[in-house]
Amino acid sequence: MIARLEGTLVREGDRVIVDCNGVGYEVTCSAYTVAALPSHGEKVTLRVYTQMRETAIALFGFWDAHERDLFDLLITVKNVGPSTAIAMLSGAGPRDIAALIAREDVPGLTKIKGIGKKTAELLVVELREKCELLVLSWNAGGIRPGAAPSGTIRTAKTGRHPLLGEVMTALINMGWRPNEAEGVVAELAVDESSTIEVLLRQALRSMPR
Repeated sequence: MIARLEGTLVREGDRVIVDCNGVGYEVTCSAYTVAALPSHGEKVTLRVYTQMRETAIALFGFWDAHERDLFDLLITVKNVGPSTAIAMLSGAGPRDIAALIAREDVPGLTKIKGIGKKTAELLVVELREKCELLVLSWNAGGIRPGAAPSGTIRTAKTGRHPLLGEVMTALINMGWRPNEAEGVVAELAVDESSTIEVLLRQALRSMPR
């Protein structure tokens, strides 16, 4: 399987080709990735998903890890193959799509080209929790969700715990207004067993729809 390509970018109309030491690999990319690519003839590195079929091998390229992370989730949904997932990612950025799924915003998802109502509903049912954690991990700058340090018991009313700050940031980046996020986060309590995942889910259940 090809997982990564590094070489010279060759643009032939709408086609994206990565020339690796004289061998050109044609790669299908979303509009999001195409917009981020350098100019023709410059060096480029793409994360790659390889689709093996009986009659052909197809390569799908991604400019950043966020888009690849979401793509890997999208193709686990029924009737969403790599080409369909790329079409979805061409309609909005990965952060926007993941946030809409996490918020269960079916109407918002259907505004994205390539996502119909039934598909939007499937995305929410199958990927809501995974997208919640995905957005949280992006907002945390790569810090993996974990438990609060031992011995720290604090609530928002007696002084904000660092985990609550991360939850509030995640909510704002999902599209809620700061005052909405502040009101919900203020009601969350943190103890030794608290994790970011649990706190975020508690917050999401209380957020206005």
